[in-house]
Amino acid sequence: MDEPTPKQDSIPSAAFLDKWSQHPWTNGVQVDRMEDMEKLEVRTRNSLYEITIIDGPSGEILVRGGQFFLELTPAQLAGATLGGCFCKMRGIYAGFRMEINANGQRTVTTPVESIGILA
Repeated sequence: MDEPTPKQDSIPSAAFLDKWSQHPWTNGVQVDRMEDMEKLEVRTRNSLYEITIIDGPSGEILVRGGQFFLELTPAQLAGATLGGCFCKMRGIYAGFRMEINANGQRTVTTPVESIGILA
């Protein structure tokens, strides 16, 4: 009788440290380089988020959207992640998930599809 083949998970190449550090980081924004009170509209696979930058260098934001932020909520944007231990601090990038900390909870969104700067 044949032994069952163990299930193997696919790991995105960007999840490896050498690929992560060489990633061009051109498909997104760094909130720590944005002006206070600038607003972003971020669409993920499942939700739309409105983000207002309060203090970019610290990642302090107001966020509304998705199932966890039904009203404007003070939060901190940790950054862009693939859901593992690497995080591009204070970044929001297409293809990556946003990691947001609010009310003592860590929220990781579905992958970002688009980012717009609101006037």
